Amino acid sequence: MPPKTRSYDPVKVRTALAAQVGALRAAVHELCAGPDAERRLARPTRLGEWRVRELVAHLALQIEWVPRHVQEPLRGAPDLSLAQWVAGVGTVAPLLDAGTREYTAKAFDGTPAEVAAAFDAAAQALIALLVGPEVADPARRFEIRLGSMPLSDMLVTRLVETVVHADDLADALGLPGFAHDRQAVAAVVRLLADALAAQAPGGAVELRVPPYAVVQAVEGPRHTRGTPPNVVETDPLTWIRLATGRIGWAAAVEDALVSASGERSDLSGHLPVLN
Repeated sequence: MPPKTRSYDPVKVRTALAAQVGALRAAVHELCAGPDAERRLARPTRLGEWRVRELVAHLALQIEWVPRHVQEPLRGAPDLSLAQWVAGVGTVAPLLDAGTREYTAKAFDGTPAEVAAAFDAAAQALIALLVGPEVADPARRFEIRLGSMPLSDMLVTRLVETVVHADDLADALGLPGFAHDRQAVAAVVRLLADALAAQAPGGAVELRVPPYAVVQAVEGPRHTRGTPPNVVETDPLTWIRLATGRIGWAAAVEDALVSASGERSDLSGHLPVLN
């Protein structure tokens, strides 16, 4: 039996996304302040050739994508579930990279103050859609390269973008962490855990990411009374990093970031779930 599709409360998603974008906005302003701002924008990231400047531009592009395109007419793209989005977004990575570089040259290649102002504009456009006087209908269809989904699901994908890339930003700047919105992290953990269950269906392994998610995955004998379970347990940010390829399975286990028990508990062959 396939796992039950999880639903996300549209009001909670909008609230979490507005808070996460607000936290990013504050972080970008701090990044772009002071005499070292230009040097910080030029720092490398764990995302290939992107500098912090490209990372900030990519975040802004993903944030403003929804308000920029929400009124576009539908072309009849096939339905796209959140699990399918997770599995497929890596296939458009070259296009996303090209779009980010173009957007950086267009709007984010100025002074640090201009970078902060451009990010502000993107953030404000989305926040107005989320909490403004005319909040968009969450059931309205929204089309991207991979297919069509309701706006409510599209906003969940923006939670993934803002949480994952906020963590990338903290890593690039050498910060101990990022002030993520708790509900934003919860939604991203659950979506990526569900994606593992969809991509590696089964009941042989129980993945636990307290306090947000527990899923069954991987083909093999299901847990029964008296049978030693195969259990993987980790914290929310470690799971997000594993699921998106920011850290490897072996390193996470060696550093005691992951507890894995049972002969089938090695998930390295099923990660990442989002590239």
